Amino acid sequence: MKKRLLAMLLAGAMCASLAACGGDTSSAGTETGGETGTETSGEGYSIDVILKTTASEYWSYVQAGAEAYETEHPEVTVEVKGASSETAYDEQQNMIETDLNSGAYDAFVIAPLQADLVKTLIAGQTAPIIAVDTDIDAPEVLSFVGTGNEEAAAMGGEAAVEAAKEAGWADDQLTAISISGVQGDSTAEARLAGYQKGVEAAGGTFLADEIQYANAVADQAATSMEAIMQNHPEGVAMILCNNDDMAMAAARAASGNSAYANTIFVGFDGIQSACNAILNGEETMSVAQEAYDMGYKAVEAAVAALNGEELEDFIDSGCSVITADNAQERLDTLKGYLGE
Repeated sequence: MKKRLLAMLLAGAMCASLAACGGDTSSAGTETGGETGTETSGEGYSIDVILKTTASEYWSYVQAGAEAYETEHPEVTVEVKGASSETAYDEQQNMIETDLNSGAYDAFVIAPLQADLVKTLIAGQTAPIIAVDTDIDAPEVLSFVGTGNEEAAAMGGEAAVEAAKEAGWADDQLTAISISGVQGDSTAEARLAGYQKGVEAAGGTFLADEIQYANAVADQAATSMEAIMQNHPEGVAMILCNNDDMAMAAARAASGNSAYANTIFVGFDGIQSACNAILNGEETMSVAQEAYDMGYKAVEAAVAALNGEELEDFIDSGCSVITADNAQERLDTLKGYLGE
């Protein structure tokens, strides 16, 4: 209800402003790639997109999707930026504070590194705010655009158990350990919950007391994998990772260990490097987010809010499981997003 009221108040304020200035209120209807069929105003909106980072392949797809909206709607300006890494908290905080106070933007799309902190930063803001990839529990946020992380990870956990059975692991050997991202991060925790749900639903055992936190980076994931191998010299059926970079690093770390020759390594994101690794037998599968659609739909939602439209609380950008059977198709699609 608060979100609807905020959007209605904003729309009313915009209309009053246009009437006072004698502005042009004409609209040009343009078909978009999303589901809302948004018609953008000729007013010339400026949308600020602040991502967790721009220094990774996954986030390059989110950026490409956001910028594609601008390409298809030249009356809308989209500015994309992000921190240097997913642990550069102060850097992102400074970006958000600076942009919120600049008066240069009509709406904001934010992928928070620390959702609780961002909740405080945006308190009292009246411009439309859309959360992307990771939700922000704040009344100022009109919609969350992203993956249902728990449900997607559950799908990956179930697929991992079935793959482990096919790889020859006995029913009493179907154990799974997760190498997670940043401890306490809402997205990482949702994926952990989903992996556990999926593994257990399929008859496996999720070792919840042996979770390894590797801050979403590959080198720490490799170190975590070495610790797992030391603790489990007999092997582990499934290693479930918070992203693809971590899954590939874990698989490389275990590549010379015969006890892990049939281990199922699961990543999350479905990026190009993961597709290549799956095709080469270096990673087993990936839970793919539709990052390009995520970026596009987030900007589309911001424009819709500026036009006074009511938004769904959650806009699902979709997901799928990538295996050797469909990795090439996925790879071709991703290359197309980046114009390769």
